[in-house]
Amino acid sequence: MSPPPSKLYLSAYNSLQAFGWALSLSRILSSLATTKSINGAYASAGDLICFLQAVSFLEVLHGAIGIVPSGVLIPLMQWGGRTHFVLAILSQIVEVQELPSVFITFFAWSIGEVIRYSQYALNCIGICPYWLTYLRYTVFILVYPVGVGFGEIWLMYEALPFVKKYNLYANVFDNLPFSYYSFVVALLLCYPFLWLKLYLHLFKQRRSKLRKPQKKKD
Repeated sequence: MSPPPSKLYLSAYNSLQAFGWALSLSRILSSLATTKSINGAYASAGDLICFLQAVSFLEVLHGAIGIVPSGVLIPLMQWGGRTHFVLAILSQIVEVQELPSVFITFFAWSIGEVIRYSQYALNCIGICPYWLTYLRYTVFILVYPVGVGFGEIWLMYEALPFVKKYNLYANVFDNLPFSYYSFVVALLLCYPFLWLKLYLHLFKQRRSKLRKPQKKKD
């Protein structure tokens, strides 16, 4: 019996995302090998990663319409945080695009997403090997805090002077009682707590997904 259309769609979507993130990883590593520098991560893969991250809003919709059991809140939190990082800050402030924190973020994201989307794609059609599932629910233990702490949070902190210098998004925040600069400062203060919620959620998933089925007694 062939898989239902929703499974075929999810397999195709996750396969394309896995390919896209593998391509971004290869571009980052190629730039590193060619230039012997980590400063070219955004120039080599920034546009592709911005596109992949924007398209991943589909995952929020997947949860909303019920074709995956993830719900809406967790995917929306992850999508919102990353999309704000790459589209609202990184792509808008040239001065931060060659900082080491960009390489750290992009490298950590790419490693994690290649594994995650590959596991999802193969799981949709029922041929996912256990070792890939194990990687999916183990690699994040190191990759996730490195990407968030030494990548996203660090870069947003480094971007603050430029956010203030350029009065970024003043046309939007002029009608609000706070500036975009204040918003980013508040976000930085909240980020560790929001991140911890997602991180603990992944550990909960890990316990569930890697639990060995108990043998029934005769």
